[in-house]
Order: sequence, then structure tokens, then C-alpha cells
Amino acid sequence: MIDEKEDSFPKGEVKIGFLFNHDHLHQIAHSAPIAFELGRARTRQPVVLLASDQRQLDYLQRLAGAYPGTRVEYRLLSLDDGFRSMGRHLDRFLPFTRLMTLWQHRSAFRDLDVLVVPEKTSLILRSRFGLKHLKFVHTRHGAGDREVGFDRASGQFDLVLMSGPKIRDRLRAAGLLHEDGYAITGYPKFDLHAGGTRPKLFDNDRPTVLYNPHCSPSLSSWYTEGLQVLEAFRKSTRYNLIFAPHVMLFKKQFQVSLQHWRIDRPGEIPLIYRDCPHIHIDLGSERSVDMSYTRAADLYLGDASSQVYEFLHEPRPCLFLDAQRSDWQQDPNYRHWTAGPVIHSAQGIEAAVDAAFASHHDYLGTQLELFRYSFDLGDRPSAQRGKDAILAFAERLMLPPCVDDRLIA
Repeated sequence: MIDEKEDSFPKGEVKIGFLFNHDHLHQIAHSAPIAFELGRARTRQPVVLLASDQRQLDYLQRLAGAYPGTRVEYRLLSLDDGFRSMGRHLDRFLPFTRLMTLWQHRSAFRDLDVLVVPEKTSLILRSRFGLKHLKFVHTRHGAGDREVGFDRASGQFDLVLMSGPKIRDRLRAAGLLHEDGYAITGYPKFDLHAGGTRPKLFDNDRPTVLYNPHCSPSLSSWYTEGLQVLEAFRKSTRYNLIFAPHVMLFKKQFQVSLQHWRIDRPGEIPLIYRDCPHIHIDLGSERSVDMSYTRAADLYLGDASSQVYEFLHEPRPCLFLDAQRSDWQQDPNYRHWTAGPVIHSAQGIEAAVDAAFASHHDYLGTQLELFRYSFDLGDRPSAQRGKDAILAFAERLMLPPCVDDRLIA
């Protein structure tokens, strides 16, 4: 396919789109705040938010309430009935709906000059679907250590907005960093969700553990140890448990790891755990993506999820469950495991939690350093810094440079 749009821009105007094209809401807070700050800026840059389903669109419009005066356009990219019907079956095995949304709405993206995304699937618009003119800005989602965040596709963006120096250093080490194509801007999700009092989910005074396993079978502790974790906390008389796994864990009948080939089935959560008064289970509500649980918990129990870094916004004890018995000590993909003890089995998990609480002072300095290296936070909100970086990028794309309406008088 040949894209007929010229690689040039109307005088003083670059049309910027923010795409939200996923099965869930967990990526939205990583880029939507930047869109809303752009919508509040007095510039000539039109801003359009494109959502692939009504739930995402509704969530975006609710979040916009935190940014009074923002002026953005919303657009719903719905699929025809035939594609939707096929997606109900195929999405259990591959990202069919996401890809078909991009394909069916090529004309909407052809009208844009810059597309801001928190993921990498959308790069197919340029590599396969012919939109060679389109410039891509990557906000990323999460500040984790997994190698997938530093793969070849991570180096194909025109501008990367980074949470902190760790992302810059990892991309540079992988040979994927364009020296004029990145900006360290902080973490917009913290702008929305990191403040306020800690939520209280249980009407008792027990310490609360958050169990947050990943969805990937090659990384997750869920498939072999998860039910044993739930059983141990069901029997506990001293701890509450929040079970809030990666929101995609139970979205598919089978989960597949492509980087390290493995397929597994997440199964079902037995009713005995759902009915337990000191276990709170959330497999994907809005609270599972708005930091409610990372803020409410007293200890983090997990494996490969980047949410551990959000938990460390307020340093507290961590415990990691290495079900694969990984050789992780010198591996940068497991750097977060230096934030607390690492165990290999759910057997004796309550004693391991006790030990993690007791030894937290031994890990506090490491936790503080991990957080500082992962997040560059300052007095200005991260979304405003992201807005500035995108506007500077847009100005570089234009000839002549962008002129602010307020300067014309």
C-alpha cells in the first residue's frame, strides 16, 4: 500500500493523536494525562484521543475531569460486526481485535501527523499498513525491568518519553537510543493516582499483602504456586490478602510466552477464596489499574510485574516468588528482585512474609535507589513535562516553526 500523504505539515499545525487500543484500561494513565495537558495548552496543535472500545472512552472522559479546561476531541474506533464476532473467538489466542482496529481505521490515522502510544503494536501502521508519514511517540507503560521493554521495536519510535534514567541507560546499552529522540519526563500515572490517603479494604487491623503475579507463563508464579498462595492466606489468622494479578492473566483461556516459548492455562479461582472475608480478589476492575492496591498494601508479593515500582513510591517490604528458579542475580531484567527476599515456593509463605517485614530495613536503601533510578520526578507534574517534550518535537517537524496564538498580536 502506498501512503499518499506528503511528509510535510500545514503552517503552524501538527495534528496529534493519542491511541488507546488494548483489551483493558491499564495503559491509559501512562499517556492520557499528557493528552489532557496538551488540550489545556494554548497551542495550534489539535489533539484527538482515539479509543477502541466504549469502556476505554468512558474511562478517558472521567479522567479528563481532573484537567479542567482541557480541549480534546474523542473518537471511538469501533469494528464492524463481522470483525467483532471473529474477535470474540480469536482474541483468546492472538491480538486480533487490536490489529483489525488499526487496519479498519487506517484513514483516521492517515489524518494525523503524530501518534502517541503506550504500546508497540501500533507501529504496524507504518511498517505494514503504509502510513509512512506518521511519526510515533512512545510513552511506554510501566517502569519495569523486563527485556520486552528493551527489544528491537522499542527503538523504532521517533520520540520516547521515559520515566527515568534507567530506561535511557537500558535502551542505550541495547543500541536502541536515538540521542535526539528521547526525553526523560517522569511518570504521568503518578500525577493521577499517587496522592491521597491509603485505601482501607478490610475492616480489621491485620497487615495486608498484595499478591500481583504476572500473566506470562515463563515469568509468572501463578501457574505453579498461585493457588497455594491463596490457600496459605485463607488459613492465615494474621494477614489480609489482596489478589490483584496482571489484568490480562485471566483474560484468555490460554496464555502464551513468545520470547521464551511456553503456553499455560490460568484456570479458575475457586469459590472458597472468593468468599473468604480477609481475601480481596480483583481480576481487572478500574481499581486494579489506579494504584488502589499498591497504595493499600503493607507488603508486595510478586514476580515480574512492573507494579512493584509503583508500590515503591512509598517504600515498604517486598517479597518475590521465583517459581522458575531463575539465574537472576546479575540479570538487569530482574533488578527489582533486589528490593526484597526471593523465595522459590509458596510452601511456608507466611513465615517468608514475616521475614520480609522483619528485614525491610536491610532493603530500604536499595528500594530508594531503585525508585530514584527508575523515576525522575520533580516539582512539575510529569504530564506537563511530557506535554513540553511533544510540543518541542512537533516544532521540530514544522517549517516554519510553531507559533503560539498568544504571540500573534
